[in-house]
Amino acid sequence: MSTKDDLTIRIGGEGGEGIISSGDILTQAATRSGLNVLTFKTFPAEIKGGYAMYQLRLSGEKIISTGDGFNVFVAFNEEAYKVNKSKLTEGTVFLYDGGGAGGFEPEELPGVTSYAIPMSKIAKEDLGTYRSKNMVALGAIAHLFSISFKNLEEIVTSKFKRKGDEVVEINIKALQAGKSYVEKELKKTDTLKVASLEEKEDIIVIDGNAAIGLGALLAGCDFFSCYPITPATEVANWLSNFLPKVKGTLIQAEDEIASLGNVLGAAYAGAKAMTATSGPGLSLMSELLGMACMAEIPCVIVNVQRGGPSTGLPTKHEQSDLFLAAHGSHGDASRIVLSCDNVEDCISLTIEAFNLAEKYQTPVILLSDGSLGMRKEGIKRPDLSKVKTVERLKHDSSSNGDEPFMRYKITDNWISPMSIPGMEGAAYVATGIEHGETGAPKYTPDNHELMGKKRFEKIKNVEDDLPESKRIGDEQADIGLIAWGSTQGDVTEAVNRARAEGLKVAALFPKLVYPVPIKAIEKFNKTVKKIMVPEINYQGQFADLIQAATGIPVIKYNIYGGFPFTPKEIHNKIKETI
Repeated sequence: MSTKDDLTIRIGGEGGEGIISSGDILTQAATRSGLNVLTFKTFPAEIKGGYAMYQLRLSGEKIISTGDGFNVFVAFNEEAYKVNKSKLTEGTVFLYDGGGAGGFEPEELPGVTSYAIPMSKIAKEDLGTYRSKNMVALGAIAHLFSISFKNLEEIVTSKFKRKGDEVVEINIKALQAGKSYVEKELKKTDTLKVASLEEKEDIIVIDGNAAIGLGALLAGCDFFSCYPITPATEVANWLSNFLPKVKGTLIQAEDEIASLGNVLGAAYAGAKAMTATSGPGLSLMSELLGMACMAEIPCVIVNVQRGGPSTGLPTKHEQSDLFLAAHGSHGDASRIVLSCDNVEDCISLTIEAFNLAEKYQTPVILLSDGSLGMRKEGIKRPDLSKVKTVERLKHDSSSNGDEPFMRYKITDNWISPMSIPGMEGAAYVATGIEHGETGAPKYTPDNHELMGKKRFEKIKNVEDDLPESKRIGDEQADIGLIAWGSTQGDVTEAVNRARAEGLKVAALFPKLVYPVPIKAIEKFNKTVKKIMVPEINYQGQFADLIQAATGIPVIKYNIYGGFPFTPKEIHNKIKETI
């Protein structure tokens, strides 16, 4: 039997059968065994029913994408088999619910190693509870592919202990029943198993949404308000458990408009404040985004993108809110837009989002996406000693003299000192009305031009505040790729494969997507013959922003079916384009 250093397991079945919880448990067990894990999951928008899928890629090496497909597929029902049948190619392994009592029997698949495991029958007849079917499957998977059974038992015990000893006992019995069936009834004929590594210390298993919540706490966030929306709700769920423990405030508002209104009020009063939403919610927030710009109030808006427009694809993957994030407001409303590319990045870039909001007294939109928000990874525990936070420039009351407080004073860097309500001699009114330096309404053409310039000029060089955009590949290349968001991992794998074939390829990965990082892109353009921008939307939104800001022509490569790129797709496109 051979150890495979890179194994991908996909579990598919009916929503409500425990597909997602099975994947989460398996992910934790593998991580505890010292493996690197990266997951992808999708499920129907309905409360219950419909096809659900969980995929985890396991390796002893660092993982940066979900990969090209799977080595092992576990089908909880016939529908899941039919959805994935075309991907069951030579060399793959197929586990399915066979043997009657709710199972099914697929046709013979050439070159595929198939194992029939009567999950439903064991759960119903031997254990007396159909709900334990997913645990039967987990026991079988763990034994077949050498995933630590001890770790599995410990995680299941921890997960269910709050529900009582009886629930823990039935789930452990189900795990053991799955393992026992494989031991006694099956002969393993495939050669796949995962590497056995030493358990790593200081590793936490966390998804992208929780990582954003953690980053917010580390940045000093003390106020959060939102309205629940898929796939961003888990940011709020995580913060609801931890924000009160640091004496912060969390409010579920009646809608997205009210949630950003709450955030602006709290930020005006001195709090570091954040909300989280998805595309439809960000649309509703557009008017108040304009007010945050006009009143120069620091705030962070997290947008976990999903498929659109309208209700669209609530549980699917897309990168189609960039135009909305960059330009979604009436008038000339400035803002900063950042984009996360992996789970660890969700922590560090959330901290950066707060720092930029506080420094520039402006709204900062942090873009994630459904795939990244729900993705789990085992990452190194953050080093708190390295966390650096920025506080807003505050008014010094002793400097007033006989002059009135000028909240919007024109300064050399266009950033004006803020006061906090209650500061002596520093009261002002923050409204959406155009104002002069004191904050009083002022509508003259000269003033509107000056204040409009102020709001944009202060963030003009924000690119210099961020670390230089990461660049990989050849110093001089036939083609350069510019990727943003979670697409970066797939691009990295594709570039590495292309270079291994002798192709001259490079890639640039900006964290700042608006204002467009012109300096980094122009520098990159000088080292490549042509630029391609792969992104998951129909229009090629970042490609258009790049061309508008720099005049550099780019090749668009777009998919928009609700799933991420695979490295293979990008690799093939690189070869085709060259």
